[in-house]
Amino acid sequence: MKRAMNHPGPIERVASALQRGDRRAVDIVTASIELLETANARLNVIAQPLYDAALANARDLDDRGHPGPLAGVPTMVKDLEDVAGHPTRQGSRLLCDAPAARITSVTPQRLARAGAVVVAKSTLPEFAIEGYTANDLTGVTRNPWNLDLSPGGSSGGSAAALAAGAVGIATATDGGGSVRIPAALCGLVGLKPTNGLIGRFPEPDWIDYSTDGVFSTSARDLALLTSIVAGPVAGDPSGAPRDAWRSRSSRGPLTLVAAQRTSPWGPLDHSVERALDEAVDALADLLGAPVTWRDPTSFFPTGDPDLDWYVTCAAEHVHRLGREVVEDNWDLLHVATREFFSTGLAVTTEQYLAARRRRFGYARVLDELLGEDALLVTPVVTSQGWAADGADENGEVHGLHPRHLATVIQNITGLPALSVPMGTLASGLPFGLQVTAPRYHDRQLLDLALAIEDAYPWPRVAPGYQELPDALGLD
Repeated sequence: MKRAMNHPGPIERVASALQRGDRRAVDIVTASIELLETANARLNVIAQPLYDAALANARDLDDRGHPGPLAGVPTMVKDLEDVAGHPTRQGSRLLCDAPAARITSVTPQRLARAGAVVVAKSTLPEFAIEGYTANDLTGVTRNPWNLDLSPGGSSGGSAAALAAGAVGIATATDGGGSVRIPAALCGLVGLKPTNGLIGRFPEPDWIDYSTDGVFSTSARDLALLTSIVAGPVAGDPSGAPRDAWRSRSSRGPLTLVAAQRTSPWGPLDHSVERALDEAVDALADLLGAPVTWRDPTSFFPTGDPDLDWYVTCAAEHVHRLGREVVEDNWDLLHVATREFFSTGLAVTTEQYLAARRRRFGYARVLDELLGEDALLVTPVVTSQGWAADGADENGEVHGLHPRHLATVIQNITGLPALSVPMGTLASGLPFGLQVTAPRYHDRQLLDLALAIEDAYPWPRVAPGYQELPDALGLD
């Protein structure tokens, strides 16, 4: 197979062109806006355009110089995260009149300090609770690889915009797979970091499970973004030591533990099963590592992490918004949100605390399984994709069934997980391989992404689209 040799991704190419004086920031941002508008007409990825502010920021960069490794790189911010001076609507009619945010959330703030230019807020499912990106405020977001299918969720608008080549950076969060699911379905490489690696402020809706994450079209860009956004923040009690993730790696020969999933939700789609088998064989060959396959029923005999995640997160989200607010505005909520909140409204204190306590047992299982030298290999999603609007085979819209996903255990345990493109499914969507590493072995996953891209390069954008640097005519 042709080797990619990790040539620079769009972030490096755009920032380097600006530093060399080959392009002005205002020209880069203008080109991105044009690409974004073209992509949005097909995909619906924009929750709120911020073009005037972006162009003003670009002109300022051109006037005062270009400090920072991300200088001039057009960026979308998921509309779950705050950008000062603009409302954060979270895909909800309940927040359609939300006031402008007074602060900027941690990741967008750190990107801006590195020179990134925010051009728009990206779409998401209401309150970021779903695996497909559709809501009653901004409508349905589509996958550039197959317009009938979803780009995933909850960071679906960000992922679709990146896969369409319209921006260099798009932010993502992950409370149950919201980095990895869209990365897998859109052909991106994505990292859900060790919980605490990226400081959290304001505090998330799902207290212990949610973290900011990163995805990109290239492994080199992924590593660069991680180095910029990682680090603790005052007030986050889960914050990791600043450089804990840089030095942790395997201390001995690697072993791979492979599984179709870690919860007993039935067999994989045949196309996914075939792609997983091929990807595991390729990874084992690349690493020279032995593989042990595990049955999904063998992981957690004392409970079901997927169901415990649902109970915990639904209860915490209702509390975050307020029971009265939820009940008084029921008719404003998307049908999937109502299903989610129905669970949250009914959860008792005993049910909530029992699910929270079982978390320790789940974490122990994976910590002991991985030790310091093993990687857990699974698919990210277990089907070939799903309808963009969330409709099932009967045409009814509901919350996505957990059988489609293999992602929440990494949030419950706090372990780092990589989604990397390795193959194509019969639906035309990319196949995303998920690799879970021991705690704080994030650097190991980033290095693995580089090695996989070198050996098995993936398309940087969906068919029919063009990366921003190519649209700018950059070398």
